[in-house]
Amino acid sequence: MTDSETTLATIKEMMKQFVTERNWQKYHTPRNLAASAAVEAGELLELFQWTTPEEAVDRTTNDADFRRAVGEELSDVLMYLVSLANRMDLDIATAVEAKMVKNRAKYPPEQFHGHYERPLR
Repeated sequence: MTDSETTLATIKEMMKQFVTERNWQKYHTPRNLAASAAVEAGELLELFQWTTPEEAVDRTTNDADFRRAVGEELSDVLMYLVSLANRMDLDIATAVEAKMVKNRAKYPPEQFHGHYERPLR
C-alpha cells in the first residue's frame, strides 16, 4: 500500500474490519477514541522531546530507525482518528474540505504569506 494508490475509504474499512474482528466496538466510544488519539499524539511528540529543530530535521531525514518510530506513532494517531470517524459515521474528506474553507478565510495568503500570526478572533 502507498499513499498514491490507497484511498481513505480503504483505510477506514481496514480499521472497521480490525475492530470488528476483535469485537472492540464497545470500547470504541467517541470519548475513548479521542483520548486514545491524544495519548498517541503525545507518544509521537515524545520522540522529538529535547531535540533542536535542526536535530529533528536531521533525524527525520537520515535516521531510518527514527523514521520508522515516527511512522508507527503517526499511524497510531491516524488509526484512532479514522476509528473515531467510523464510530461517528463522519466523512473525513467532507470535514477536511469544510475546515479548509474556514482556514482559507481565516488565513488569507496576502496577509499570512511567509509568516504566522495567531488571529485574535
